Amino acid sequence: MDERRWWLMPVEYVKGVGPRRAQLLREEVSVFTAGDLLMYFPYRHLDRTRIDLAATLQEGQPFAQLRGRISDIRLVERGPHRRLSATLTDHTGSVELTWFQGIRYIRKSLIAGAEYLVFGRLMKLGRHFSIAHPEMERISGGTESRRVGLVPLYTTTEKMKKAGLDSRAIEDIMRQLMENIPFTFSETLSEDILSEYKLCSRHHALCQIHFPSSEAELKKALFRLKFEELFFLRLQLLQLNLGRKRENPGLEVPRTNRLVKEFYQHHLPFPLTGAQIRVLREIREDMASGRQMSRLLQGDVGSGKTIVALLSMLSVVDAGFQAAMMAPTEILAQQHYYAISDYLKPLRVPVALLTGSTPRNQRQDILTSLRDGRLPIVVGTHALLEEDVKFRNLALAVIDEQHRFGVAQRGKMWQKNVVPPHVLIMTATPIPRTLALTIYGDLDVSVLDELPPGRKPVITRLLLPSQHSQLLHLVQGELAKGRQVYWVFPLIEESEKLDYTPLLKGYEQVKKSFPQWSVEMLHGRMNQAEKEQAMQRFARGEAQILVATTVIEVGVNVPNASVMVIEHAERFGLAQLHQLRGRVGRGAEQSYCILLASPNISAEGRARLQVMVSTQDGFRIAEEDLRLRGAGDLEGTRQSGNMRFRLADLSKDVHVLQQADRAARQVLEGDPFLVSPLHEPIKSTLNSLKKSESFWRQIA
Repeated sequence: MDERRWWLMPVEYVKGVGPRRAQLLREEVSVFTAGDLLMYFPYRHLDRTRIDLAATLQEGQPFAQLRGRISDIRLVERGPHRRLSATLTDHTGSVELTWFQGIRYIRKSLIAGAEYLVFGRLMKLGRHFSIAHPEMERISGGTESRRVGLVPLYTTTEKMKKAGLDSRAIEDIMRQLMENIPFTFSETLSEDILSEYKLCSRHHALCQIHFPSSEAELKKALFRLKFEELFFLRLQLLQLNLGRKRENPGLEVPRTNRLVKEFYQHHLPFPLTGAQIRVLREIREDMASGRQMSRLLQGDVGSGKTIVALLSMLSVVDAGFQAAMMAPTEILAQQHYYAISDYLKPLRVPVALLTGSTPRNQRQDILTSLRDGRLPIVVGTHALLEEDVKFRNLALAVIDEQHRFGVAQRGKMWQKNVVPPHVLIMTATPIPRTLALTIYGDLDVSVLDELPPGRKPVITRLLLPSQHSQLLHLVQGELAKGRQVYWVFPLIEESEKLDYTPLLKGYEQVKKSFPQWSVEMLHGRMNQAEKEQAMQRFARGEAQILVATTVIEVGVNVPNASVMVIEHAERFGLAQLHQLRGRVGRGAEQSYCILLASPNISAEGRARLQVMVSTQDGFRIAEEDLRLRGAGDLEGTRQSGNMRFRLADLSKDVHVLQQADRAARQVLEGDPFLVSPLHEPIKSTLNSLKKSESFWRQIA
């Protein structure tokens, strides 16, 4: 059988599987073929290279492996409860073995006086050690056990275990599979990559990942397979980026500077940071290149993304084109509109706001002005995507907090011009470099990593319920100065599983604590109009305290708000806490973020919150959040992205991703179309990836 046919062979034909087990494998873990089974990697390995002695077992030792003889096999019955017991003795002492299930079968199979290798979880009962339901293998004729070494553990479900398809059974099937492979697995990487990055062969890696001959060989196999997984991900994303630049010519925006220069020299309210100047240069070079720009602008809260977007739009208008900015909510669109209008008023550049609540006659004027080119800049919500919104010459589309828009929605904006407009995507959610390389890997990335000078850091404090009086004193003091307060809760209604004060009860408590102040409530179950009204009342100062869930996390700008109180702060991710903290500190006055922890917070939870107390750096916080929670739990990831890998873990494998990224870039820089014979294995693998969900259904 050739390699391709072997990969696609139905799993029931693998020795030890059969129709019944094959059905379970298909239904429970999506293993359909021999290749799927091979790529069903162990989640860890147990180190069974050492034989313990009964006399040297330690309390707290999780597992033990002993070699000895069985004696004193007995059935113990106490009322309706039964257990089978036996004693395993080596030359230093003994351990009790017990079974509570399968007693009849085990009693028949045990041979008194025979030598066994025993492995299991160790427990101490009184002064004696015991192992319940141990793995046992009879040693006869001086032969050594096959299960002494690094033993693979495979993920199984309860349904599989009940049918006898546990980790041990999968291990036995996998061993049969590996021993009967009639060929050497073909290579997917080129010789120069294998050599430069010191990678073992693919065949060696696939064998060692299941049954490693040593810890060192297991590490080599893991590195090779993680590298391959991340290399092909990066290669596809880089090719997508290069292909888009080749295929989408984009409007060439000449570098005219009349409006930009006048605004920069006479109307810019503060000097630009070095990061803003660098990013503006990158954007203007992109738009002047004659290729469509697709750029992600990452900037921490308060880093000045809006002014970068404004200057980018102004450079487009300078050249005679139009620009549009799209925001996910009406209130955020209004904020952008008012800010941009104020900035551009001295230049007399028209700006319009188009949302779902724009009056009909005003809307019609805006649509006409966009079509004939008289309106150079429009700011709006999803309303910009509607069929009747047409532009004369749209050259730049700025999308704020793009993860709040669906993929299909964003695609409609590209169709607003005969030549697709340049695209600038902005996000205030700091994304670790490892995630940016994967979820935004087909975009060019710019980072605003400096804050404007003179901005006061938000003072962050961690308080326990016993310190509640300190919180009340601080809030009363700020309210007395005419400031406003956000008060955030993690839940809306009572939960049987989570003992956290919900929003509705918290709202009543806050009103009771501050009876002389107006308190507004905002949460995700309100309809959009209700949310907008509540937020507008707070933004206008008609309410002094806003009790809310995390719907206020992104984008809302109320400079007068100086306190952010977060109840049960340990329930939130660090990146989310940082976003919430970013709602305050937007005015000239000192602001505060109070993290209220639960009374029973763990030491680990307290240490995590101390990260927030110790730094204002959103990128450092995002890296720590990734390390603590993993990529799969982070919010704000791209809707179309799939962050699941077979082996790679972006929170731990940064060095692997960096090397895989470098290798992918080296390949495409020297051979963008993979025409070199040296890169034939890469090209072949990539073509297979594009034809199916994975390489012969296997390579992730």
